[in-house]
Amino acid sequence: MLNSVDDLTKFNQENVDAAMASLGHISKGVQAIAAGAVDYTKKSLEQSTAALEKILSARSAERAFEIQSDYVKTAYETFIAESNRMSELYADMAKEVYRPFERYVGKVPTFPIAQGLS
Repeated sequence: MLNSVDDLTKFNQENVDAAMASLGHISKGVQAIAAGAVDYTKKSLEQSTAALEKILSARSAERAFEIQSDYVKTAYETFIAESNRMSELYADMAKEVYRPFERYVGKVPTFPIAQGLS
């Protein structure tokens, strides 16, 4: 229960501190996600370029299809793995963003003026 201006000030400062901590976690999470996306895009481009070079240098259509098939399989597996990793990054970020506010769950402050209204 908040009974004084000091209690209210302390409560507000705790809220500001929690919000700032949460914003810090958002910043770190977004940076990690962006770095992961850039890394995946770079690797994907390198793999597709290498596959195209192999296809163009293939001696037969059968070998070209074989190279393409291998590339598609690898690209799909890499995409699924990267999607799972990104999902984990988003989930971890959400947990970290929420963590500063965990102590508020179930704890709603009561103000003396509001007690007379109920």
